[in-house]
Amino acid sequence: MVRAEPEITPALVAEHGLKPDEYQRILKLIGRTPTFTELGIFSAMWNEHCSYKSSRLHLKTLPTKAPWVIQGPGENAGVIDIGDGDACVFKMESHNHPSFIEPYQGATTGVGGILRDVFTMGARPIACLNLLRFGSPEHAKTRHLVGGVVAGVAGYGNSFGVPTVGGSVNFHTRYDGNILVNAMAVGLAKTNEIFYAKASGIGRPIVYLGSKTGRDGIHGATMASASFEANAEEKRPTVQVGDPFSEKLLLEACLEIMQKGCVIAIQDMGAAGLTSSAVEMGAKGDLGIELDLDAIPCREPGMTAYEMMLSESQERMLMVLDPAKEKEAEDVFRKWGLDFAIVGKTTDTLRFVVKHQGEIKADLPIKELGDEAPLYDRPHVPTPKKPVLKSSDIKPPVSNADALIRLVSTPDNCSKRWVWEQYDHLILGNSIQQPGGDAAVVRIGDGPKGLAMCTDVTQRYCEADPVEGGKQAVAETWRNLTATGALPLALTDNLNFGNPEKPEAMGQFVGCVQGIGEAARALDFPIVSGNVSLYNETQGRGILPTPSIGGVGLVDNIEHTATVAFKAEGEVILLVGTTIGWLGQSAYLADVCGREEGAPPPVDLVAERANGDFVRGLIRAQQVTAVHDLSDGGLAVAIAEMAMAGGIGAKIEAASGLDAHAWLFGEDQARYVLTATVAQAKIIHDLAAKQNIPLTTIGTTQGKSVQLPNETAIALDTLSHAHENWLPNYMAHAG
Repeated sequence: MVRAEPEITPALVAEHGLKPDEYQRILKLIGRTPTFTELGIFSAMWNEHCSYKSSRLHLKTLPTKAPWVIQGPGENAGVIDIGDGDACVFKMESHNHPSFIEPYQGATTGVGGILRDVFTMGARPIACLNLLRFGSPEHAKTRHLVGGVVAGVAGYGNSFGVPTVGGSVNFHTRYDGNILVNAMAVGLAKTNEIFYAKASGIGRPIVYLGSKTGRDGIHGATMASASFEANAEEKRPTVQVGDPFSEKLLLEACLEIMQKGCVIAIQDMGAAGLTSSAVEMGAKGDLGIELDLDAIPCREPGMTAYEMMLSESQERMLMVLDPAKEKEAEDVFRKWGLDFAIVGKTTDTLRFVVKHQGEIKADLPIKELGDEAPLYDRPHVPTPKKPVLKSSDIKPPVSNADALIRLVSTPDNCSKRWVWEQYDHLILGNSIQQPGGDAAVVRIGDGPKGLAMCTDVTQRYCEADPVEGGKQAVAETWRNLTATGALPLALTDNLNFGNPEKPEAMGQFVGCVQGIGEAARALDFPIVSGNVSLYNETQGRGILPTPSIGGVGLVDNIEHTATVAFKAEGEVILLVGTTIGWLGQSAYLADVCGREEGAPPPVDLVAERANGDFVRGLIRAQQVTAVHDLSDGGLAVAIAEMAMAGGIGAKIEAASGLDAHAWLFGEDQARYVLTATVAQAKIIHDLAAKQNIPLTTIGTTQGKSVQLPNETAIALDTLSHAHENWLPNYMAHAG
């Protein structure tokens, strides 16, 4: 029985997330009232998640090219050349709204989706990372969300068989109603075996591959393009359900037919499902697409054309195949127990035609579905500058020793071992540095080369000064990679912001993009892929601006990398970079003094580059024994982390001319802590003087405690207990 389609009314148009002027644009484009299926297609293609209608004007300003960039933004993932015929393929994407509604499935499908983006390009995934932001620990839902999201990330990655090697976890009350789950995947391919979404050839078969289509995830992309009100639970049906075992089969089958030369074009069915994948393949190739939905493998009876076109069921691909190899490709997919169905063909009409049960359900101009999507230059106002705080304006409420114990045990700075021990970070046997350091390092094949990778952003900086915060997010990621000895090559971003229709929120977005672009250009760190997640707002309250940065760097020799752990007693502790004791927006100010105020530390990109290049050179020459970049909590927290990691204490000297709390906890940028033997330390000082690099001896490694200037020594056991116990204790607490 064929169900009658609803009448197209203003209310129905609004339910599809289309504003009246956007609907008028559709009427002008096609010259008639759209069918119900066509309305759904426009809703999918013109929402914020798919069309970037509020952001793409500003994204165009970002640097995306470099001699080593093979593919920048615009494909399923970015691709860079890492030498020896190898390419690194990577991207980061958000699954924020689904993970708030249903944390386990939201997180699993976020991981599954980003893995597909990578292997769609012909790459075998070698690592996953994430960046997670949760509400205040005191909020009623936070514990439930943390448990569900972490279990979901682990459940998918562990079952699929790819290590989750790094990430970032923070808490803040501004995420109470809208958490962030950003997933990143990294893969390896050959530079001459990259696959793209651009269809070519007329009359070629379009093949549906993978799992069957169901009603899960319908309007998922539209839901991700709207603010939450009080009805988040009602949106549960828009959350997809993941199956990592099916995706593993899909990976192997796809890579096998790619090796056999069967694939002309390939596109993951992610946001907006069949609609987006078919339109993108055709539009990129200047071709039309004709689909026959009668051939779509469905797992639920009676699915309509509308439902099939908008379903976001997981573990599905769309391909254009070489007709001569159609049977060969089908045999591969049948062998892996996956659906294989010819559901359409390429045409020369530049039309997107959808047929179902003998009727034409959609007939639309394919290029205009993307090219004519609304493009907005949203009104935006810059964030007012905050005052610069002097250290003398901040009176220490507790001793510096007590402040350090408190800082290493805060929700943001405590050990995240409870999280990453749930992830299989060793599967595949190539993880050289485990989570908990500055960046993960994964061996490439049998070595000696490796890839370093990390995710980072300091959202409190971005809230206070979006331009400096955007610069700092890139610089911090660059430093994290550098601290392992890697040469940073490229980044992916996930720009999480509030409602772009509010000038203040749009101003945060514009400012952060400006800062990201400035830093990426100065550090030769191009953006090759990314994602924008807007409308992260609940009942009018937006998240902190959170432009997540995921970075990848190349390690020439994995035997010559650095870790954060102190290696031996009696070594010299060196500080690279200039310290003035910047406490504005610092972790010390927020977590010890209870104040979130002031301007964040400025980022000197010339100093970042010079200091980072100097440190990387020392690591590669094996002149240092441990390296850690300085960020949240400043020098004292970095020293504590190095001491706890190595089980060796330290004695830190006072700095002349600086208040002790500013010296220890200031968050000045472009700084690293190094350790070296006494003999090497003298050589390093001479090198720094020749290269005009600020370098100071600040102490020695010794004993089983951390001795701050003029303070009682803190036993490593005391620090470790404080550092390791907050999160497991929090998660074990009932209610």
